[in-house]
Amino acid sequence: MEYTIQKLGRMAGISTRTLRYYDEVGLLKPARINSSGYRMYGREEVDLLQQILFYRELGLSLEAIRELVHSPSFDGPSALREHRDNLLVKRQQLDWLIANVEKTLKAAEGRIKMNDSDKFDGFKKEKLEENERKYGREVREKYGEEAVEKSNRQWMNMTEQQYTELQEIEQEMFNALEEGMASGDPASEPAQRAAELHRKWITAHWGHYSSEAHAGVAQMYVADERFTAYYDKRKPGLAQFLRDAVLVYTANQG
Repeated sequence: MEYTIQKLGRMAGISTRTLRYYDEVGLLKPARINSSGYRMYGREEVDLLQQILFYRELGLSLEAIRELVHSPSFDGPSALREHRDNLLVKRQQLDWLIANVEKTLKAAEGRIKMNDSDKFDGFKKEKLEENERKYGREVREKYGEEAVEKSNRQWMNMTEQQYTELQEIEQEMFNALEEGMASGDPASEPAQRAAELHRKWITAHWGHYSSEAHAGVAQMYVADERFTAYYDKRKPGLAQFLRDAVLVYTANQG
């Protein structure tokens, strides 16, 4: 079955203007142009549009989606399974947040008691699940199941004040790193201050510290592109500079 651009837009719940734009940027081309000059879309285009909308829902840019769906290695069924898994994770995150809101309402109405830490459980669980999904396998392989579970408990038991302090430490670390990068020397005073702040930051997450593990995680920031992207979005080269600063710092720790 074929669809005009108007029919496809109504069926998918998007505008014809959006479909025309997808055509212009090479994201979704019509199957053909009929004799009247109308764009016509077939089953293959319908399936592709569904994939595009799934990826848009997950927050990917149009450029990233185009690279994905038009890659020679793109596998539609595998992509659908990935969409399902991601949506299940989002549903679980929403369930946590809903439960947290309901608990907070009961506390406000005097039906239950709720301490300050409990008020942030939903948010902390959401962040924990996000980190687990992105980095869980690699971190568990490198540091072991017990170490990761201990770190997760440490995170869940964190108070609002501790969480705020942790964010301040991270921001101060980034500032010191950028100052150190300006000098180009990972052994400089600001670079080593950044390494010390990074030590505080990971110790708060892990609940313990070792210079060996500190050096290892810094190496991972450069070896794994996802970690690199987290730091380099602040300033290109930041992940590598942090690694170098931490290696100097841990070497001095003996």
